[in-house]
This record gives sequence, structure tokens and C-alpha cells, in this order.
Amino acid sequence: MMSRHKAVIAWKLESTDFSYENYNRSHEWRFENGTVIPASAAPDFRGTPDRVDPEEAYVAALSACHMLTFLAICARRGIPVSQYLDEAVGYLAKGPDGKLVITRVDLSPRILFGAEPPSEEELRALHEQSHGECFVANSVRTEIRVLNGF
Repeated sequence: MMSRHKAVIAWKLESTDFSYENYNRSHEWRFENGTVIPASAAPDFRGTPDRVDPEEAYVAALSACHMLTFLAICARRGIPVSQYLDEAVGYLAKGPDGKLVITRVDLSPRILFGAEPPSEEELRALHEQSHGECFVANSVRTEIRVLNGF
């Protein structure tokens, strides 16, 4: 084992009853560094819209892992990056077994390079390597696509 990652998920009944229609979905994600993230179910599942939901966090984790892997590869190769912005989108649908699953995540990174940008072919190769080395992506079965006009 290379590292350990811990999260505490804390929920408490705050609604007047525990019926499906009424129980509160709001909860907290607590991390060892002291960060607390207000979370809830997605609004489509009776959650609070101003809190992060697990589906959004899943998409964000995939996008962030791809970005961090991309940046590490570029840094090792001496390809300076000055900005990276990704508007990632995950799609929840019924899978082949009829259960709800995030079937696909589309990453749409826009990257500003600090020097001459890599060619389209080199950029595609950087993204393919980043995807292949991203341990979050390697841990899931969701299709992850990098959409960058390729």
C-alpha cells in the first residue's frame, strides 16, 4: 500500500420524520486536514442544491486526477503549463443491468502553455498517457473521454 486516504461522512436526522419524502439528505464530508465539505444528495434525488453531491464529486475527482497527472507529465518533460481549466460533465443513466450508473464522463480541458504549445498529436498523446496513469480513472469502469476538438 502506497498511501491511505480517509473521509468521515457524517449525517444526522434534522427533519421532522424519517419518511422517504421528508428525511434530510444534507450531511458533511470531513477530511483529516480539517476540511469540511457540506454535501447532500443530488437535487434530482431530493437533495439540497447548494451542497456538493456524490455524483459531482465523482466527476470532479476524475477531472482533478487527470489534470494532476497531466501537469506532472508536462513538468517532467519540461513542457510549461500556465493554466488548466476543465468543465467536466458526467452522465447518469441506466446501465446494462438496469441500475443507475454514471456511464460516461467527458473532460473538456482548455490549457494555456507557458511556451510553444505541443502539436495536436503531442497533446493527444499527453492526454492518453495522463488517462492511462490516472489512478482514479484506473479504479473505475466509467467511460472517460477527453474532448478537446480531436
